[in-house]
Amino acid sequence: MGSAPEQLLSALRTAKNRLEYLTRNDWALIIDRTQRLTFKKNEKLVEQGKPTKMLYLVAAGKVNVVVAQTPIARIGPGEICGEMAFLENSVPSATATAEDGVEAYALGWNVLEDLFELYPHLASRFYRSLAVILSRRLREQIAKGSSDDSDDLE
Repeated sequence: MGSAPEQLLSALRTAKNRLEYLTRNDWALIIDRTQRLTFKKNEKLVEQGKPTKMLYLVAAGKVNVVVAQTPIARIGPGEICGEMAFLENSVPSATATAEDGVEAYALGWNVLEDLFELYPHLASRFYRSLAVILSRRLREQIAKGSSDDSDDLE
């Protein structure tokens, strides 16, 4: 890819659920090995149950994440998609669909694993960042569930 677009780097620094523990050097290593992709409205980045072996860094646009036709998240610039399947070395547990046009950078699992072998500290920062992202998402779901339950009591 050569040099990363400033739009992606800016999104990676400012997103709420970003890979926050990665350094500038980490990002340079990762982004250099990605492939820029564009997705049209309603096009799937990942599909529940279908192998992909790719992570996606969203640079522009919004992605709707759905499990069994139930919306669970909406991710945007600077956020990652496909991380749970990567962590579990499994198939995606959700479908991620472009809301409108989406620009994303794809990173193959094998490429990332090769980087981790070369740079173990990168792996540590990457996994720590994923843990924080997943923890925040779980807390958001719990909070959403609690507010839904209180609505039922009224």
